[in-house]
Amino acid sequence: MPLVANSKLPAFQRLKEEGETIVPGDVAIHQEIREMHIGILNMMPDAALSATERQFFRLVGECNQIAQFYMHPFTLKELPRSKRGMEHVKKYYEDFSDIRERGLDALIITGANVTQPELSKEPFWRPLIDVIDWAYENVTSTICSCLATHAVLEFRYQQKRRRLPEKKWGVYSHQIVDKKHPLVIGVNTRFDVPHSRFNQVDREQFIEADLHVLAESEEAGVHLAVSDDLFRLVFFQGHPEYDVISLLKEYKREVVKYTLGENADYPPFPNNYFSLQCQFILNEFRQALEDGTSTIADFPENILINMLDNTWHDTAEAVINNWIGKVYQVTNSDRNQPFMSDIDSTDPLGLK
Repeated sequence: MPLVANSKLPAFQRLKEEGETIVPGDVAIHQEIREMHIGILNMMPDAALSATERQFFRLVGECNQIAQFYMHPFTLKELPRSKRGMEHVKKYYEDFSDIRERGLDALIITGANVTQPELSKEPFWRPLIDVIDWAYENVTSTICSCLATHAVLEFRYQQKRRRLPEKKWGVYSHQIVDKKHPLVIGVNTRFDVPHSRFNQVDREQFIEADLHVLAESEEAGVHLAVSDDLFRLVFFQGHPEYDVISLLKEYKREVVKYTLGENADYPPFPNNYFSLQCQFILNEFRQALEDGTSTIADFPENILINMLDNTWHDTAEAVINNWIGKVYQVTNSDRNQPFMSDIDSTDPLGLK
């Protein structure tokens, strides 16, 4: 949360010039502290529905120990769900119509599984556009994660993602491009982010769309960017919400597909994720699997779990904390209004 300039100490002005959030004392005494309401549009398939909830809820909840967060999960009825998935949604999720009526301070949109060669053919395409259009007019700021970023870049900015020669997955080093943007203030100038995708929107496309890149990787491309107003839309191309075991689970799923004959080739290791010791254990398992002396039931998951390192979560928390802090500073006390009356919606953070 922000510092209050409760004296004329020069340090406050210096910190403000460096990009820190400094609230003037006369403004602070008139602020009403209230809870924040954050929506999460969860478009993930049934198998990942609950895990995705936990990952994003954890990021929000752990990033700030002072504010109170009310989380409002919802999904799109057009997405196919099993009976169990539909029961989960019916029991725990809210309807978008109710959310639209009550309003949100901020919104997070997850990725989704694709089944069509073109995103515009997916069942979530039109409903997602409706959510984004509503959010842009009524919600202070929206985070788009992975595939949601690709979809928004296509339908809002006419920038179509491209298919990569091979799957981009692993943990990659990133560098801050704009060190003074409030979303990355206090964040390490180099940090890791997991990626897992077959497609990519390139840096040149973000620039052509007049979007502002905040962090990128030489290997994995752009991870973090914002809309031309520098705040209302926030784009993740990686997966900072991932648990330490997420890529291990994904690797195991790929091995299962290989054993079932769904994939012709044994999966490579995710880049920069498994230690040499982990790779040795997995190579031994592969040999035993191909020799017929082991089955997929012998996959050494329980051994590997305690050997994995999480090198991205602290940075992810810092970015989310900065995001929430800025939302809090400019959002209206009325959840149906995106900004306070004196905030310029074309430059809500006053950065232009």
